[in-house]
Amino acid sequence: MKVIEHEVVASLGHALCQRIGEPRYQLWFHDKTVFSWDQDRLVVGVPNRFFQEWLERTFLEDVRVVAGDQMGRPVEVSFSIDPKLFQAFRQKDAGGNAEVLENLEDKPGGVRPPLAETPSAPEVRKAKPRRWRRLEEFVVGPCNRVAHASAQSVVETPGQGPNPLVLHGPVGNGKTHLLEGIYAGLRHGQAEARIVLLTAEDFTNRFVQAMRTGKLAGFRKQFREADALLVDDIHFLAKKLATQEEFLHTFDTLLLAERPVVVTCDCHPRLAEQFMPELTDRLLGGAIWGLNLPEPETRLALLRAKSCRSAARCPMPEAVLVFLAEQLRGNVRELEGALHALEHFARVTARPISVELAREALAEVLRHSVRVVQLDDVERIVAATLGLDKGALRGGQRGWMYSHPRMLAVYLARKHTPASYTEIGQHLGGRSHSTAVAAEKKVRGWLNEDASLTLGQRRLRVRDVVERIERELLR
Repeated sequence: MKVIEHEVVASLGHALCQRIGEPRYQLWFHDKTVFSWDQDRLVVGVPNRFFQEWLERTFLEDVRVVAGDQMGRPVEVSFSIDPKLFQAFRQKDAGGNAEVLENLEDKPGGVRPPLAETPSAPEVRKAKPRRWRRLEEFVVGPCNRVAHASAQSVVETPGQGPNPLVLHGPVGNGKTHLLEGIYAGLRHGQAEARIVLLTAEDFTNRFVQAMRTGKLAGFRKQFREADALLVDDIHFLAKKLATQEEFLHTFDTLLLAERPVVVTCDCHPRLAEQFMPELTDRLLGGAIWGLNLPEPETRLALLRAKSCRSAARCPMPEAVLVFLAEQLRGNVRELEGALHALEHFARVTARPISVELAREALAEVLRHSVRVVQLDDVERIVAATLGLDKGALRGGQRGWMYSHPRMLAVYLARKHTPASYTEIGQHLGGRSHSTAVAAEKKVRGWLNEDASLTLGQRRLRVRDVVERIERELLR
């Protein structure tokens, strides 16, 4: 671990220079800062309070991102006055700070840092650590119950359940929350364990940097010796074959050592067409659970939790929460956004929160709110649009006249309902989970290729058919 930290310190300046640009790095960091480790925290040593306050306010996030990229996990960063730098700068003339200001770029709208008093003694100021979301804060409902239970099992019995665990679904439904909850739970239960949490983009950037600097051995050591690997948004690796291959080898090493691997993706691995077959195969070898849009009961629970979580929020009447849960049908972020908008509107208008105020404040949001679509709706409208008899999609006919509309129904059901592949397959004549997955993948391919289908005597663009059916579903 000490060797890795030493390598990170050695390469941190170069990485930071690339991120913020050489002129800014030379101005604020070169020969003016030193990097060191204090247990698991990266300490940026600075010469005086002026540098401490300005660098902390301006570059804290940049240093944190670069350090996290280098270590392969989130890193706490703090700025403190280094005694040696402090003494060196005291020997310079009093115009040192002014010289720095003269060289600072004047950008439109930029804020120039104020001159600060020279401290009489070094002092330490710790950066506020990031608060990771926890599993106990996750609002559980039918749309995410199994995914949450699987995440909980990783924390309670790491390495004993299905490996890997794949969480997939649309944005804003809690995949990252579960991933952070696993991270926080594992760190709490195994303080000495090395838990690596990062995005697939971070993994890619660090891999590319390791290749450029000839430090692949250190890169691989950091990941392949981890006690658990948690990767968010793995679909970012699509088309990046070299990175996929590197990730695959890391993946195999951890699986062989029976160490947990958890990833999130925006779709089922079978639908990730730009993945290497070997990577898809590994992902399919574990547990795969989806997170869907919350249904009314879960939306109400989410709104209650969000409205009570912040101490700055005023009490939200239950009638308002029920109204919002019934009217809004978006993801978790949209629900939280509606609460923020309503609270802000009430504050600026100095009016109490009520259902009437909610109607006024969220009029635009409510106007575009989409109604809940059921599997029966999809089946009925697909059949009516394509001129099929009622119940035809549930029959055993295998001809294109029936199989292609059935595939369209699976795709639209996955897009517009919270139903799982198994539920959709059962609804459409008792078809299997894998049949439903293959059907959705087929339709996605048609749409990407702008393909046309022959249905009876008609040849129709798939895109036109889907848009027509969606207009009927959502009207």
